[in-house]
Amino acid sequence: MPAAIEAQIPSRWVACTPSDTTDVAGSVGLYVGGTGNVAVRCLNDQLTTVTFTAVPAGTFIPGNFTRVMAATTATSINIAYA
Repeated sequence: MPAAIEAQIPSRWVACTPSDTTDVAGSVGLYVGGTGNVAVRCLNDQLTTVTFTAVPAGTFIPGNFTRVMAATTATSINIAYA
């Protein structure tokens, strides 16, 4: 497997409590266990909140997220780290 792809495969998962003050830097994505909205900030623009609306349960959202915001309504979120 190419190193660039292998570097993005999650090797560690951490339960997430949405917060407007707690950073989750170094993530490669989020697993959403319960349907809802997911509000995040991304590595390339840490001041703008992006909201994924009506994310279905069982969805993996790839991305370099720095924060999962308190406005998130989805549940059972796990943060993936490479």
